[in-house]
Amino acid sequence: MSNISIEGVVLKELITHRDERGFFREIIRVGDDFFPEGFGQWSHSLMYAGVIKAWHLHEKQVDWWYVCNGVLRVALHDRRTKSPTYGTTDECLMGDEQPSAVLRIPPGVAHGCKCISGPANLLYVTSNIYNPDDELRIAHDDPEIGYDWLKGPEIK
Repeated sequence: MSNISIEGVVLKELITHRDERGFFREIIRVGDDFFPEGFGQWSHSLMYAGVIKAWHLHEKQVDWWYVCNGVLRVALHDRRTKSPTYGTTDECLMGDEQPSAVLRIPPGVAHGCKCISGPANLLYVTSNIYNPDDELRIAHDDPEIGYDWLKGPEIK
């Protein structure tokens, strides 16, 4: 499991129940500690290999991301000036051949993703219904963040 250090970001490992028929995996439950803001909308995004969607953030909305298939490299950057992790950038891989997880992204944390293996299906729940006034965009190459979306995997 990836080591996410940004305050309020949670990468919750999921339990998978497998048998000869396939598997069952519970993603989010209303009583989960990391789901107190509750449900506003459930959405689905399909991305093809190589597609990059970055950066955006919300002032009020919480996002919970789950990758059904494919692989996304998810990057997060803390833009909350009063946060102890202000300016921190983290990343993780989600999807096929990765630990099964759901990612909680709090307000003020810029986020984006690159489809490493696709197509990838991202299912996400938001705490509010879509509000264009709460959908803030940041350039993919923002110098303050300094994240390289084109970098390849680490050479070992």
